[in-house]
Amino acid sequence: GGAAFKAEHTKSDASSILELLLEHGVNHIDTAHSYGGGNAEALIGSWMKSQRDRFFLATKTSDRTVTGARAQLELSRRRLCVDTIDLIQLHSLTAEEDWNAAMGSGGAIEALTEARERGQVRFIGVTGHGLSAPRMHLRSLMHFPFDAVLLPMNFILAKNPVYLADFTKLKAVCDQRRVAVQLIKSTARRPWAGRERTRGPWYEPLEDPADIARAVAYALG
Repeated sequence: GGAAFKAEHTKSDASSILELLLEHGVNHIDTAHSYGGGNAEALIGSWMKSQRDRFFLATKTSDRTVTGARAQLELSRRRLCVDTIDLIQLHSLTAEEDWNAAMGSGGAIEALTEARERGQVRFIGVTGHGLSAPRMHLRSLMHFPFDAVLLPMNFILAKNPVYLADFTKLKAVCDQRRVAVQLIKSTARRPWAGRERTRGPWYEPLEDPADIARAVAYALG
């Protein structure tokens, strides 16, 4: 998860993290143009110079226009020190206005499609946060043949009958079309909701290893 990198992190920090990833066989990196003010991509790029073939590399663009997304993608490729990104994703595409802009004429989806035709990216995906994510992802799949979706799922969210119903519909379509389903917030406990924020994520995470193991097993199931 590239969001763990902040603007203040250094190449020394990145090197120690790379060693940990290689030790445990982690082979999928997910980052974004905006993470750490761009520092996340730059630090991950320092790994790609020698370890590119060991990782499936994903990043995201938050721009909704064809011109802006094209520029962000090109900058991401330079920061990441790669010719080809495995998965480029439309970042957090759940708001109606954003969706209309990105998916309409002159929208970001055109830039990503062009990049795939040029061989600069292999796959195209869409990500989302919040309770509307599965519903909006299903709408996106009806409009464009995305290769992957990314959204939250955990035991708490599954207790929300509307969210679970939307997620189940989305998962069925993804299974039918062989679209990759990526889950986030699977080890979230609850929102901070005004309480003191004692950890980095924007939600309170589970911390006991046994709880984390159960939460991951639930998500994978």
